[in-house]
Amino acid sequence: MRLNSISILGDGQMGLVCAAILAQPDSGSGSPPAIAGTAPTSTKRAGSRRITLWGHDAADVLMLARTRTSPRLAGFVLPASVGVTPADEEALHGADLIVSAIPVQFIRSAWVRLRPHVPRDAAVISVAKGIETGTLLRPTEVIAEVLGDDPDRAPRAMGVLSGPTIASELARCLPATMIAASERPEFAVAVQQLFSTNWLRIYTSTDVLGVELAGAMKNVIAIAAGILDGLHAGNNAKSALLARGLAEITRLGTAMGARTDTFFGLAGMGDLATTCFSPEGRNRSCGEALGKGETLEKYLGRTRSVVEGVATTKAVMELAKKYRVEMPITAAVHAVLYEGVDPIDAISELMSRELKAERVG
Repeated sequence: MRLNSISILGDGQMGLVCAAILAQPDSGSGSPPAIAGTAPTSTKRAGSRRITLWGHDAADVLMLARTRTSPRLAGFVLPASVGVTPADEEALHGADLIVSAIPVQFIRSAWVRLRPHVPRDAAVISVAKGIETGTLLRPTEVIAEVLGDDPDRAPRAMGVLSGPTIASELARCLPATMIAASERPEFAVAVQQLFSTNWLRIYTSTDVLGVELAGAMKNVIAIAAGILDGLHAGNNAKSALLARGLAEITRLGTAMGARTDTFFGLAGMGDLATTCFSPEGRNRSCGEALGKGETLEKYLGRTRSVVEGVATTKAVMELAKKYRVEMPITAAVHAVLYEGVDPIDAISELMSRELKAERVG
């Protein structure tokens, strides 16, 4: 599959690091991971690729083009080989692959704007993690709905790239793993080969549903983990939260038709652990602020980052109701975010639930 002209939509953290990964001289090598702190070994030039980064705010994009740095990712320098533009047509012209790195609640409006310039045969890979409120659609579903491709033609290749990936660590080329999922296995393999480096290992899957649901729902559990951190509830409580949170994620995912094993792999347990324990995780940090007594409105007002789990909590609650799945941790997070419940009271409610046998999935 030819993927030589790549357009990246979104100049946030994941858009930036995706551009940098694809511009690395060893991108596509599939070499073993490097040891942190050592220089990567160049095995395959990425110079033959055209990589273009697009952002919706012209002022921000032009500043990025001029300085090659962004306030969204401290210490990061965008490689000189990456083109940067706020122009819709220029960003997408001749694209073989479109990497969608737009926050979930803004995907629809951005793709509606860009749709006239999307090449008919361009493949799409999403790196966003969340569920659109109102429609309850996953990122790839939103994109497919907006594009509305001709049903008489073969569907375009589409998939998701996800996993335990803190952007600041990817920017430093620290060893990491991700999973490329698509219902077209050959496309997943093409993405795997494209993004693999000597420090980033990509696995493949056909469970797009499971990978996207895991990436979305772990953000909700991460808010709960942050609340525990803010309350200094301890590691016992946090580890229990991860275990029971994974059970909730798995129950809803399998009820919706995803594979159970997906939730115990990189997209599920791997991403959940990273998001809940990393001090740089946006959703965990939001929860920590809430646990310390800060209001949601105040926290969101002072952060530059989009906290995907806040909106996704609403969507997951709707999905739980639709599929009749019990999700007490998610319900507790929803109560704190939207019902004015004190975090301590929410934890007390969870701890006082009826005693029962453990069940996972």
